Amino acid sequence: MIAIQPMESPVALSIRQNEILELARAEGRVLVEDLAQRFDVTLQTIRRDLGEMAGAGLLDRVHGGAVPRAGAVNLGYEARRRMNAEAKAAIGAACAAEIPDNCSLILNLGTTTEAVARALIHHSNITVITNNMNVANILLANPGCEIMVTGGTLRRSDGGLVGELTTQFFEQFKVDYAVIGTSALDHDGDLLDFDLAEVRVSRAILRQARRAFLVTDHSKIGRPAPARIASLSELDAIFTDQPLPQDLHRRCTEWHTEVRLCPPAGQIADT
Repeated sequence: MIAIQPMESPVALSIRQNEILELARAEGRVLVEDLAQRFDVTLQTIRRDLGEMAGAGLLDRVHGGAVPRAGAVNLGYEARRRMNAEAKAAIGAACAAEIPDNCSLILNLGTTTEAVARALIHHSNITVITNNMNVANILLANPGCEIMVTGGTLRRSDGGLVGELTTQFFEQFKVDYAVIGTSALDHDGDLLDFDLAEVRVSRAILRQARRAFLVTDHSKIGRPAPARIASLSELDAIFTDQPLPQDLHRRCTEWHTEVRLCPPAGQIADT
């Protein structure tokens, strides 16, 4: 198996910084004075937050505030890994708790599936098939885990393997569980992505699993992306940190897709 060095763990964004980022994306711009009043902190604190987020590639500083990074259709790997890190850890732990010992599973690309991998460190006698080199490296620490890595074209930006060879590799297996992430979740329940090659791989993964779980934090809900993977109606459960929109939750109930809320420790999911 090819091993790559684990990426250095960056400091996660604070809860306030995550909220600032969501405001910037929703409104197109945030102002220092407005943010200081909203969060009841000093102007200097907000300027420091915006500076750190600009350094992480999430925002661009402008006079009096900040705007979302221009031209960023999909955030880079490091920015995605920083974003909502506590929520992803909670989601990963909740999902891993539903996966028993003595089973087989597929983990695909994404920082939230990597959080699931971290929570599987103490599972025993499991086989994990993945096209995510970061997942493989994380699970090297678990002697009770057999790791199988697909072939395919390596994306150096995030350690992902994609392409026809990747799809063909997954098609050789029938696993107990598939755990997938997504770049976006439409309000109608469609899972969306930016990369058609990754979409084809994700579809193959879902076909080869007896049970399928989606792991995603609330920032993906309602986010646009051009390529459709599947519908939540085709999955068994979604693990997320905040309640779904009411209409989507109703659809999940009709589809018998379980909605598992798993907010970070010390936080209560918004209602």
